[in-house]
Amino acid sequence: MKTDLSDLSAFVAVARARGFREAARLSGGSASALSEAVRRLESQLGVRLLNRTTRSVVPTEAGEGLLLRLGPALTEVDAAVDVVNGFRDRPAGTLRLNVPISASRLVLPAIVPPFLAAYPDIRLDVTTEESFVDVLAAGCDAGIRYDERLEQDMIAVPIGPRLQRFAAAASPAYLARRGRPEHPRDLLDHDCLRGRFPSGHMPAWEFEREGEEIAVDPSGPMIVRIGGGTDLIVDVALGGTGIVYLFEDWLRPYLDSGALEPVLEPWWPSFSGPFLYYPGRRLVPAPLRAFIEFIKANTSA
Repeated sequence: MKTDLSDLSAFVAVARARGFREAARLSGGSASALSEAVRRLESQLGVRLLNRTTRSVVPTEAGEGLLLRLGPALTEVDAAVDVVNGFRDRPAGTLRLNVPISASRLVLPAIVPPFLAAYPDIRLDVTTEESFVDVLAAGCDAGIRYDERLEQDMIAVPIGPRLQRFAAAASPAYLARRGRPEHPRDLLDHDCLRGRFPSGHMPAWEFEREGEEIAVDPSGPMIVRIGGGTDLIVDVALGGTGIVYLFEDWLRPYLDSGALEPVLEPWWPSFSGPFLYYPGRRLVPAPLRAFIEFIKANTSA
């Protein structure tokens, strides 16, 4: 059975975007052409690949199985075609990154504008999520994560600041009402604003001072999903509801303005900065290669 590669690519685009219009927007094509390509593929294979409603497009079980196998294969096809990029004066194409929201907020803003200015023929396609993903299966060229969440077969390149800290903070109104914690264990008697990963894991708040490490699991009036809900708990902390524990760089504007005050600052723990990671078992696409060279030249110590 000979299957048109463009029909397979259309199916993958629609399945990932969960919609024909969104897939058309991302690919620069038309929704009607994508719909016709998927119908043609389903007719040829003799099985429904997508369940379509007026509100959503979701892969069937057969579609999920096909998507799982096709994603890495089509990525390899793109990498093979990308070899031609080496003969261009400057690299072109799409660079697809999978990053946590913290990286999209704290790391990429300083990197993306000068990178795109240096490589005007490269388009950046960024997906933000907190879960660790197989970047090839997700259709991405590379991801950004911290070292404890990297797999062994990945190549990791430092990106962004090489040393960061977690910080605890609260509004002046909250501290005036509830008092200021003097030790991490005091947080157990305070209203703390917590975050939970998509997996359901709610990380403890970790502190360290002069070699002493303490992890506490405080409670409070609010829990949000880490990533999309993080700005909300910052706003709630600004409103005087409780104590927030987050990247220092995320809280720094509010600390500098006095809208939030440091809590337990001598105990704030340091940790190594994030890494750009990508599989080492494939050719590196020209846009990713350009990005790697750029961050190597510009990552701070």
